[in-house]
Amino acid sequence: MIPVQFITHQNERFGYVDGARMALQGGCKWIQLRMKGATDDEVRAAAKAIQPLCKEQEAVFVIDDRVALAKELKADGVHLGKNDMPVSEARRVLGEDFIIGGTANTYDDIERLYREGADYIGCGPFRFTTTKQNLAPVLGLEGYFTLVNRMRAAGIMLPVVAIGGIRFEDIPDLMRTGVRGIAVSGAVLGAPDPVAEMRRMVGE
Repeated sequence: MIPVQFITHQNERFGYVDGARMALQGGCKWIQLRMKGATDDEVRAAAKAIQPLCKEQEAVFVIDDRVALAKELKADGVHLGKNDMPVSEARRVLGEDFIIGGTANTYDDIERLYREGADYIGCGPFRFTTTKQNLAPVLGLEGYFTLVNRMRAAGIMLPVVAIGGIRFEDIPDLMRTGVRGIAVSGAVLGAPDPVAEMRRMVGE
């Protein structure tokens, strides 16, 4: 099975909770609740609907950005973007039992996150994607090869999860670059049958 993270968003057919539910039904074992621009109350409401579904499926439940909310709801962890709270500060707030991931686009980002104590790296974008604003430079396969090799040479063994416009047919080549998993959003939610598409991606 391919380690797949599902990053929530909404489209004209499905809301945040629907998307998470379908991803879990398709065998996904990691849900990141990302609701940029929403209020804490809106995120809290969605989290309270999604978290029990994750528990049922023994899936990891991570909240994007909102450290205090992750602590309050006893989520499994938090994912921090480049403009969010530093990982080292989040670790002080949350302690050692929470998973803390960080977003990277360059080797310098990876090195900084490693020093700060991140548990994994969400690295991208692989290609252009419409589900994220202010997109960093696109990496492509070559970019992942280069970054993973530099990490190995430096003894940085953090898991790298590729993200950004990834489709089913990209997965074999991406996994050969040395990344440990992929994160998907639009390719699943935009598919005619999101549950079947997730099942295909995780290789069930």
